[in-house]
Amino acid sequence: MTLRRVGDPRAVRAAIVDATLTDGARVDVLLEGEQILGVGPGAGAQAESRLDAAGGLLLPTYVDTHVHLDKALIRDQLVEHDGTLQGAIGAIHAAKRAYDVEDVRRRARAVIESSVLTGTTRLRSHVDVDTVGGLVPLEGVLAAARDCAGIAEVQVIAFPQEGILRDRGAGDLMVAAMENGATVVGGMPHWETGEDDQREHVRLCFEIAARFDADVDMHVDETDDGSVRTLAMVVEETERRGWQGRVTVGHVCSLSAADDAYAGTVIAGCLRAGITVVSNPVTNLVIQGRADRGLVRRGTTRVRELIAAGVPVAFGQDCVKDGFYPFGRGDMLEVALVSAHAAHLATVDEQHLALAAVTTVPAAAWRLGPAYGVALGARADLQLYAATNWPEVMRLQDPPRQVWFRGRPVARTTVTRELLQG
Repeated sequence: MTLRRVGDPRAVRAAIVDATLTDGARVDVLLEGEQILGVGPGAGAQAESRLDAAGGLLLPTYVDTHVHLDKALIRDQLVEHDGTLQGAIGAIHAAKRAYDVEDVRRRARAVIESSVLTGTTRLRSHVDVDTVGGLVPLEGVLAAARDCAGIAEVQVIAFPQEGILRDRGAGDLMVAAMENGATVVGGMPHWETGEDDQREHVRLCFEIAARFDADVDMHVDETDDGSVRTLAMVVEETERRGWQGRVTVGHVCSLSAADDAYAGTVIAGCLRAGITVVSNPVTNLVIQGRADRGLVRRGTTRVRELIAAGVPVAFGQDCVKDGFYPFGRGDMLEVALVSAHAAHLATVDEQHLALAAVTTVPAAAWRLGPAYGVALGARADLQLYAATNWPEVMRLQDPPRQVWFRGRPVARTTVTRELLQG
C-alpha cells in the first residue's frame, strides 16, 4: 500500500458530507490521502467522491491503550478456576507453555479485526514476557500487527506478568523483547513479594525504559488490598528519572480500598508526574471483590476523584475471552458503557468523560498530539455513526456505519431492524 501526503496530486479527495461533531456542529470533512484537509460547512465542495453522513456523529477512532492480545480467546483451553487474579494467572500457565507463534498470531489478529469493525484502529497490547512462554507471545503479536498494518496500528508492551524478582530471567527477556520489537516497558510491581522487591521491580522497569528511551505502562495495584501501594513507588521513580508525561498505570484497584489521606496524596502525585491512569472496569468487575460479602467492591479505581483532580483517566478492554474475563470482543463502545456504569458517569457531561476515556485521553498517553482527532491536518482515522450525538451512540450500542484508517475505509456495518406484526 502506498501512503500519500496532503498535496500529492495522485491523492483522491473524498468528503464525508453533513456529519455532526461532538459539539453539535454540522460539517463536511474533506480527506486527501491519509489526512484531513478541511473541516467545516462546504469543505467537501471540491471532493471527487462523497459519503452522505445524514447528520450522523463523526468521531476519531477509538484508542484501546490496555489490551492483552497474546492471551485473547484462550478461555476454552483453560480449566475453570476460582475467578480471582491469582487463579487466572495460574490457570493460564499450562496454555502459555504450549503457545506457538502461529496460534498467538491467529488469535491476536482476530481481536484486532474485531476491534476495527467496532471503531478501534489503535491498540496498545501488553504481551507476557517471562520464563513460562519466553518470547513466543511477543513474536505472535508482532506477526499479527504486521498482518493488520493496513487496518490498525498496534503498539507492544513488554509485560512481566510473573514478576521480575519472582521470575528470575524475566528481566533479561524484557531487554530481549525491547530489542526485538516491543516499544513500551511494562511492569507489575504488586506481584512481587514484599515492599523491597516491589520497589526494585519498579526501578528495574524504569532502568530498561531509560536504556531504550521508552515510555512506561505498568499494571499497578490490581488488588482489593488497600495496603498495597506500589503506585506511590511509580510516582516517585517517575519524578526521580524525569519521566513525567511518559508513564501510564493500569487498574490501580487498591486505591479504592485505601484510606482517603493516602489516596489524596498519591492522586496529587500522579497529577504532578503527568501519569495517565487506565481503569479496566469490564475485567475488574469480574475479578475483584471475590472475597467480599454483602457490599461487594466494584473493582475499579477512584475514577471520579482522579478526573476531578485533573489526572487523565482512560478505559481499556484489557481482556477478551481469556482466563481473567470470559467476555469481550475489542468493542470500546461497550467498554465505555460498562465503565460509565461502574464509575457512575451518568450526566451528559459525564458521558462525554467516558468518550474522552476511549479517545483523546489514551491518544495523549500515546503522545499522538495534533495527528489525532477530527481536525485540520490530523490523520484521517475516523468512524461514523447513524446516531447524531454521543449519549445516543452509547445508549444504542450500534456499531459504526463506517471506519477509516489513514484515510481509507477499512470497515463497514449495515444494521437492519424490522418489527414484525402478527
